[in-house]
Amino acid sequence: MMEKLIAELKRLYLLEDQECFPAGELTPEMLAQHLGGDKTTALNLVSDNGLVRTMIVDFNRMGDAPALQHWDRLCGVANALQDQLGLPAPAVSINGGNGYALWLSLERPVPLNQAQHFLHLLRKTYFPDIPNEEIGLRPDTLTSTTAELPPCLHMGSGTWAAFINPGMGASFADDTGLEMMPPYAAQAAFLEGLQGISDKQFTQAITIMHPPHGKERTHKTPTPAAHSAPAGLLLKDATLEDIIQHLHEKNIEPTFRHVIPKDSFS
Repeated sequence: MMEKLIAELKRLYLLEDQECFPAGELTPEMLAQHLGGDKTTALNLVSDNGLVRTMIVDFNRMGDAPALQHWDRLCGVANALQDQLGLPAPAVSINGGNGYALWLSLERPVPLNQAQHFLHLLRKTYFPDIPNEEIGLRPDTLTSTTAELPPCLHMGSGTWAAFINPGMGASFADDTGLEMMPPYAAQAAFLEGLQGISDKQFTQAITIMHPPHGKERTHKTPTPAAHSAPAGLLLKDATLEDIIQHLHEKNIEPTFRHVIPKDSFS
């Protein structure tokens, strides 16, 4: 099942000549070790010729902040990406440390300055007053151009980063990591229905956030993309039965390795 997961990761996030830090070219053996928890590898989000395929928005829980604050922020941004900017659904992950992330895939890589421009407009439009350490953007500065692609073992916490069904996101608010390796089949299933952002969608989103001079910015919902997100992507009230049914429909027997508090779905 690792092969199916690798195929989905390549389809959505990996550059054609993907490199990692600091080892250089990402080989199939290195990727397998990364996904198997043997050796976690950081991917370079920017190619040698300055192109970007993946953009990430990190939502970190800080200190004594309310448990669900970072999850609520993620839901707001994820829904705005789809409802207001007309973009495909992003993947959602827990990072194994202190928060969540949205993974935005581009059908075709764009120059780094265009990706940074998009991310800066996203911050200015939807969360201008939230400190960078609470909502981070990658690739952004010279110090944030790498990422550890889920699923992988977080070397600091010893727990697993993983893609998740967004309906279960709130249950990870206090513990954003899995104690054991997530099943490859389930990880692939969370990704297989997702689509990358087309050139037209990318340009349209920038225009909505930064309209031409003399035109006011509006937040009317654009025409849905041909590959729209599955209904209810970010429903907070999805039950465990909903998730199991979703996986069973894909002929996957789920193996949940994280104990979810009983009151999470109340």
